[in-house]
Amino acid sequence: MGLEILILLILGIGGWIFKQWKFDIKRKRRRDYYRNVYLKSDDWKRKRYVVLKRDNWKCVYCGKRATQIHHKRYAKKNIGKEPIKWLVSICKPCHGKKH
Repeated sequence: MGLEILILLILGIGGWIFKQWKFDIKRKRRRDYYRNVYLKSDDWKRKRYVVLKRDNWKCVYCGKRATQIHHKRYAKKNIGKEPIKWLVSICKPCHGKKH
């Protein structure tokens, strides 16, 4: 009886570890695609320009000159489909504080 419980426990923990491993791999793929492909795309450059122009090239948090875009939310399953309202202009020091 004790051996059966131990086997079930090991299988349960193994299943959890496997699911976590798969989740981590998918997250890394999304992050790599986002950083290495999407942020270098023409679509992102256009969206970035629209947000900076909308916010007058000013950081929405401190008012200094904005050079970056901050995602208030991420579209995890649909990278690149985030609406403009989820994006704000931000300066580098404020962006560092947000992350």
